[in-house]
Amino acid sequence: MRTDRGFPVPPALVEHARRFRSSGAAPAVPRVAATVLLLRPADDGFEVYLIRRVAAMTFGGVYAFPGGGVDPSDSTTHLDWAGPTPTDWGVRLGLDPAAAQAVVCAAAREVFEEAGVLLAGPDPARVVGDVSDDGWEAARVDLEQRHTGFADLLAGRGLTLRSDLLLPWSRWVTPEFEPRRFDTYFFVALLPEGQRTRHVSAEADHTLWIRPADAGERAVAGELTMLPPTLVTLGEVAACPDLAAVAQAAATRDAVTPITPRLDLSDADQPRFRLP
Repeated sequence: MRTDRGFPVPPALVEHARRFRSSGAAPAVPRVAATVLLLRPADDGFEVYLIRRVAAMTFGGVYAFPGGGVDPSDSTTHLDWAGPTPTDWGVRLGLDPAAAQAVVCAAAREVFEEAGVLLAGPDPARVVGDVSDDGWEAARVDLEQRHTGFADLLAGRGLTLRSDLLLPWSRWVTPEFEPRRFDTYFFVALLPEGQRTRHVSAEADHTLWIRPADAGERAVAGELTMLPPTLVTLGEVAACPDLAAVAQAAATRDAVTPITPRLDLSDADQPRFRLP
């Protein structure tokens, strides 16, 4: 879905860029973040879960994947953990073990907060089933409002974080002109059997399951607004014929080297994002 013509730019971002360039201000320091492409099987391949950010937010009106910034509680060390160790994750993400653990925890926490999907189980071989009842919803809200930490939520229910259900995919950094910037690690994950996504995030005003190729086509047609990281990632997973191929591709993906879109304003009538 990448073309030589680059990617269209929402008008609000063009104005951000022009104000930033004229101000001479230093770029904001990116906040470390994580986002998750939830995938599920479909009759004609597989689908991905997208949310549209509410208009009042940074990147409002734009479709993206569930995710958000790393929280201080994500670095908690007292956490039952299954799958690759924080040291192993550090190698895959190019981080020290503590920072890698925080990113993985953030990915699992955010997908529970924003989609109601919990990547945890009673032991390293199982995953919890339906987590949509009132008790689980109250726990999700407490987590979202930071009344409790993710590690405490899991410990209170005797659950283990299944880090093996997350597969690293890529790393994107917000362009320098944005007042709020993120250094975001992208993961893919299969929707656990027995669970379902729920439109629960106050940060989203619309959600949908859609084939990655269809989402990309609708974005190119102007029906869905997306920024380059989302559009490019959809194209990458759409190139995989099935979920097994996605997992196989994830094993060799570069999740260390950051990608930063560049805003090209040389054509005032048609500004474009371009990639390195």
